[in-house]
Amino acid sequence: MAFQFDLVSPERRLASANATEVQIPGAEGDLTAMEGHAPTITTLRPGILKAVAADGTKAFVVTGGFAEITATGVSVLAERAVPVEEATPAVMESLMAEVRVAAGASDDKDAVDKAVADMMAARSAIGQ
Repeated sequence: MAFQFDLVSPERRLASANATEVQIPGAEGDLTAMEGHAPTITTLRPGILKAVAADGTKAFVVTGGFAEITATGVSVLAERAVPVEEATPAVMESLMAEVRVAAGASDDKDAVDKAVADMMAARSAIGQ
């Protein structure tokens, strides 16, 4: 059973497709949304977002943002998002720098350290 998945960032629309599940790096922990999911809005942490569809899985590196989950779909507004296949070492360095700057605006050193650690884990997950 498929439902609508949309992923946009300020730069562009990255995905609009039918998916069977969407794996989301939520700020409070990872979650998987599927058709019939309870309505939820969550913030994203830096990580890998995956959309599973009949034609395969598409993965994206996200730096943060919001996800709205309903019984019939998932809409993600990412601060920055890059398809994994476009995530070169230079792109990942740029994303890491943005995460450091955004997290650095906070006086909470633990939050800064967590955001940087999450981005480093995402980088490791894609083999860099």
